[in-house]
Amino acid sequence: MKAVARSFVLYLVALVGIASISAQVAERPAMHRAPAQGVYFPTRDRWETRTPAEVGMDAPLLMQAIEYAKTRDTKWGKTDYMADQIRTFGRPLGKVPPSHGPTNGVILRHGYIVAEFGDTGVVEPTYSVAKSYLSTVLGLTIDRGMIKSIKDPVRDYIKDGGYDSPHNARITWEDHARQASEWEGTMFGKPSTFIGAEEFGNGEMKPRDIRDPGTYYEYNDVRVNRFSLSLLRLWKRPLPDVLKTEIMDPIGGSDTWRWLGYDNADVEVDGKTMRSVPGGTRWGAGLWMNSRDHARFGLLMSRMGTWNGRQLVSASWIKQATTQGGPANSNDYGYLWWLNTKGGTKGVPTGSYTAQGNGSNTIFIDPEHDLVVVWRWHAGGDFFARVVASIKQS
Repeated sequence: MKAVARSFVLYLVALVGIASISAQVAERPAMHRAPAQGVYFPTRDRWETRTPAEVGMDAPLLMQAIEYAKTRDTKWGKTDYMADQIRTFGRPLGKVPPSHGPTNGVILRHGYIVAEFGDTGVVEPTYSVAKSYLSTVLGLTIDRGMIKSIKDPVRDYIKDGGYDSPHNARITWEDHARQASEWEGTMFGKPSTFIGAEEFGNGEMKPRDIRDPGTYYEYNDVRVNRFSLSLLRLWKRPLPDVLKTEIMDPIGGSDTWRWLGYDNADVEVDGKTMRSVPGGTRWGAGLWMNSRDHARFGLLMSRMGTWNGRQLVSASWIKQATTQGGPANSNDYGYLWWLNTKGGTKGVPTGSYTAQGNGSNTIFIDPEHDLVVVWRWHAGGDFFARVVASIKQS
């Protein structure tokens, strides 16, 4: 359903020197309000809204931020999605949509929807945002004792030949999560070297010497897909099923999202055929989800893994996953999460972090301000800083 049709959205006219600027800012419902005490969590069927003033935000500044975001619609994939996909990433291996919609977003404060714009219900690929979901599946795996330590070699658990070489045998789960595994091999027809324009498009890499595992950071989807397959073999269940039962259903996610595998990604696990899923949509498939479902996931992270009294993911894992580390050449990066500990993103707290994907698709999480923002199909800019600036200082 289009955001403009939502019964809890109103159009406000910006004041203070702006003429005829409107944004979809949430209005307080007349009844069924959440208790005054305690932390609010939406139910599956109802997500309460609040006006900016009710959650300590300045309405005109927030509207200005939203109007700015609307001007930052991405040009990627707008005229010829498939051409941009192949030019950017190379030969597809899975489903690619014919097009994508305009920019859209959801803004949460204290768990309530304060504003949303565009079509936040459309289900579309989210590209490398999926990596942060993979990180959370790893956290679940460790929480349940299926992996004793993130520093354990993967070969101690996975016996499918992918870690048999002397080089690959040294790779740990943490190396995978830091994108520093330096895993060597081919996954679903794509070599880990990323060499070749036909296979990798503009993302092709130049030949280089392979480093020791854990010593060199490289953003490499082949290695992430190897990591995903290893998690599948541990769970002995398709990872979309793990995500659904352990995370998305408990937080009230919709039934519309899909985590798709490549057409050639069927593997055998204990005599059963299962499809391994990728950590992105670089070669098609991947995690397809609407903005509201992403916002629920972001809220779970912001609340340190708790949801309405249930600890779905341990707080210790979330703290660890959003702590900077890894090789000296790595970006401000956690366990498949982008961080801001070095202040690279101006105007937002250094404790904020994001899930990011091509397009651009972003989940911004600011625990300091109890703020979650999902922004889809944008061309970058300081939207998140503008939203943070709308929070009134007490």
